Amino acid sequence: NEFTEFLDSFRAEHIADQNWNAVWESQYDAVLIDNRCMVRAPFHPKQAGVEFDIVIMPKMSFGTAHHETTKLMIQYLLSMQVTGKSLLDMGSGTAVLAILARMKGASPVTAVDNDEWAFNNALENVQSNNFADIEVLLGDASLLSGKKYDIILANINRNILLNDIPVYRESLNPGGKLFMSGFYSEDLPLIESKANETGLNLMSKRIENNWTAACFT
Repeated sequence: NEFTEFLDSFRAEHIADQNWNAVWESQYDAVLIDNRCMVRAPFHPKQAGVEFDIVIMPKMSFGTAHHETTKLMIQYLLSMQVTGKSLLDMGSGTAVLAILARMKGASPVTAVDNDEWAFNNALENVQSNNFADIEVLLGDASLLSGKKYDIILANINRNILLNDIPVYRESLNPGGKLFMSGFYSEDLPLIESKANETGLNLMSKRIENNWTAACFT
């Protein structure tokens, strides 16, 4: 019958034992950004002469610097003076942006993500990079009520950004800056319009492969 014919269409094949971690590692590269910041996993060797060396165990969290949006946000951070400034990494994933900001002297630094796996991964990563003073929180923009920051980084997606921009605006200190990414260049007019409604103005933008990051103040 048809069901038997369906089952007969499958076949089993024995696959030789492999070191699957080694296979995964061979397909996962360290990332060097602007010759200043290396984002690598623990199994990658440290490279001499790199100003900012960040060790990230990626697991299933977003933020290994392979994606354009993470790279764009890292480039923004590398170009900024953040020493002594309070900073929020919203939608933090691996917490790579929070870690880099703390390496550059930002303080205090808070990382927030609504995914429990990312939250636990971020906790692990801030510890392994010796920045246990980074506050890691599980939740969303509702956690920001009453809190103020000099710099907010939000690398999420267009719809969440559009929804949360008013909250970010309320959470900025006077003269503060909001950096957003996770959207395409054609979405920037929507992002800018919503930001303008709250009194934020576009200062600059960065684009790579149509992915966009933008700074508002």
